[in-house]
Amino acid sequence: MKTFKWLAVFGLFISTPAFAQVAPSFTQGSMNSTTTTEQTITETIAIEKYGGAYNSYTGHNVTPSAEIGGSSTTYSMTSGAENWQLEITSRAAGVIETQDIERTIETTSTTTSLSVFSQ
Repeated sequence: MKTFKWLAVFGLFISTPAFAQVAPSFTQGSMNSTTTTEQTITETIAIEKYGGAYNSYTGHNVTPSAEIGGSSTTYSMTSGAENWQLEITSRAAGVIETQDIERTIETTSTTTSLSVFSQ
């Protein structure tokens, strides 16, 4: 039994090489291969525009009761016989415009290859 174990262990480390010569049975041929790849990309572009604080006051035939733009300031016509106009534009600093652009890009790629071989 001991001898068999040693032979089994010894047999694991020794292997006999196996060689085979195979001659192809063809003389010429060709191979055609086509690969098609499809890709879809979906993206969203988010744009935020920032601006500083902005205050603008324009008018005609208007008299303020206190500092222009003050929270308690009132306005009255200077002359009741004329037309009057008052425009107050105020904007706080921060995001002044947002824009989201969504787009999808679809591509298809086809590759065809031809291999010709002979002996």
